[in-house]
Amino acid sequence: EVQLVESGGGLLQAGRSLRLSCAASGLPYDDYSIGWFRQAPGKEREGVACISSSGIMTYYADSVKGRFTISSDNAENTVSLQMNSLKPEDTAVYYCAADFGPCEDYRLDVDSMEYWGKGTLVTVSS
Repeated sequence: EVQLVESGGGLLQAGRSLRLSCAASGLPYDDYSIGWFRQAPGKEREGVACISSSGIMTYYADSVKGRFTISSDNAENTVSLQMNSLKPEDTAVYYCAADFGPCEDYRLDVDSMEYWGKGTLVTVSS
């Protein structure tokens, strides 16, 4: 059974940093991508970043480039999202997702991922 469990969400002020983690288990592939997505209140879910299982390929949404960094620890089967210079518009439920294949730009499409976690809430106050 595939499980993706997010952690690290919280409430913080704009300009601060936060690190989210996704613990992955049971993925049936050796070559896969894990991505972070987010859904703000009243908005559609959107892709934030993805990383390949090798840890070499990454891709970011324009809205987070230069502020967010995705990384993986294959020994621990975790993928982290370091979020710096947070803005109120970053407020959302953040989801971890995974599927077979490499991390490329299309991976930020919610329909490209098969497995999903339940999300963790990040609230950024002004």
